[in-house]
Amino acid sequence: MPLASIVPLAVFVALTLLASLQALSASGHFPKGSRLPPIAQGSGPTVLWASIVLTTVSFVAGLGAAWMLIPWYAVVIGGGGALLLAPLALQVFPDRIVDGKAALAGFAATAAVLAALLCGLTRL
Repeated sequence: MPLASIVPLAVFVALTLLASLQALSASGHFPKGSRLPPIAQGSGPTVLWASIVLTTVSFVAGLGAAWMLIPWYAVVIGGGGALLLAPLALQVFPDRIVDGKAALAGFAATAAVLAALLCGLTRL
């Protein structure tokens, strides 16, 4: 693997980890009847669905950029490793954060930043 692929690979692995963390955090709010009051009322549903859409768009854009920058085998191995690590990494966060809006918004926003970074690296 070329040395120029190391930084994009690290960014892609971090993006995959964050997208997985966001998906795991969001999955705790389904079905609708199991949502806690902060997510079930007010701006909670908007934050939930907007974070899902933002993370999905970010991951697809980042995957497309990574596919151009990184060998396919590194994308598969790095992304798979991040998927396996996500449930363990989510346990580090306190329940009050994971069950609220903070995790949804934070994971989605960070995923968007990393996807923008990967897309910017394709222009270099």
